[in-house]
Amino acid sequence: MRTSLVTGSVLLALVGSSAARPADTPPADTPPLPERLAGTGGGSQLITAEAAGTGSTTGTVSWWNLKSGKWVRAGSAPARFGAKGLAEGDERVQSTNTTPTGLYDLPYAFGVEAVPAGTRYPYRRAGDRSWWCQDNEARAYNRWVEPRPADCRAGEAEHLVAYPEQYARALVIGFNYDRPVRGRGAGIFLHVNGSGATAGCVSVPAPSMDRILAWADPARRPHIAIGTRSGTTAITRY
Repeated sequence: MRTSLVTGSVLLALVGSSAARPADTPPADTPPLPERLAGTGGGSQLITAEAAGTGSTTGTVSWWNLKSGKWVRAGSAPARFGAKGLAEGDERVQSTNTTPTGLYDLPYAFGVEAVPAGTRYPYRRAGDRSWWCQDNEARAYNRWVEPRPADCRAGEAEHLVAYPEQYARALVIGFNYDRPVRGRGAGIFLHVNGSGATAGCVSVPAPSMDRILAWADPARRPHIAIGTRSGTTAITRY
């Protein structure tokens, strides 16, 4: 009888221990997220942006350093994603308010405000003549233009200074950037939070954006991996 009681107590304790750990918390011996990705871009810095699922509009952004062959988290922040969640980057359709999943480089930083102290990334200051062209018919599709060319319609472009809060500071995400596919999407950035979910970008609180810019070193070739916790858009696939 005593043996049965002890055994039952142990089983109950184990069940209680499992129940106490949230279902989405990886075991303590799970390798850090970058080590579980299919690729990290070949550099020694990485940003991860992970959501629970494709319908999520929130998640976590973390930034990592590769030290002595191991990835170490340098910081993390709550993140916001597109108002319609996330979509596979290779299949995404423009104007769907979805954040593209995948692994991307970070070409340069920009902002309506002056470059933050400690920033090493190339930084473009946005002014009244600065636009991001999203016009599928324009030669400068998915590019910063200054001034806006005639073939890039104002209604199909973002006037960057019109978003002084979100674009106070930002990093360009290299989605659909090197060889743009018309209709897939343009103007995907890591930027400062606005009032809610984004139109497809990833956003973080302003202090976190400053910390990311102070941390990012272009010589270390940082990339950003965007994805979900599991499924066909799992961040570990990229």
